[in-house]
Amino acid sequence: MLASGLLLIRLVVGLLFVGHGAQKLFGWFGGYGPKGTGGWMESIGIKPGVLMAVAAGLMELLGGALFTVGLLTPLAALLITMAMLGAIVKVHGQNGIWATANGYEYPLVLIAVVIGIALTGAGSYSIDAILH
Repeated sequence: MLASGLLLIRLVVGLLFVGHGAQKLFGWFGGYGPKGTGGWMESIGIKPGVLMAVAAGLMELLGGALFTVGLLTPLAALLITMAMLGAIVKVHGQNGIWATANGYEYPLVLIAVVIGIALTGAGSYSIDAILH
């Protein structure tokens, strides 16, 4: 049961991060690609925008992919946490905690989930378990 629960969390959270990364990197799933995302990032003071969009997209895509399959799970959690901390600091932090005011509630929950999985281990249905 524990392994199934960890797998469910990893699949949902990890694949959604893969999707977010693909939005930034390739413009898939309704995203704007590096140029569009970079332009938005520049508009909120994150420069150079395109480079930072690619960096954020890579953190989300790679972190999400690793998290999904349970490979190098602490690294995956670190990449996702870095992306979410950036979102908190540059986008949501000034709005307070609650998501209803565009606050940092949801990115904080995601940080707790990925760090929690990294601390407990990805579970027996993971590549980490196979390799160890």
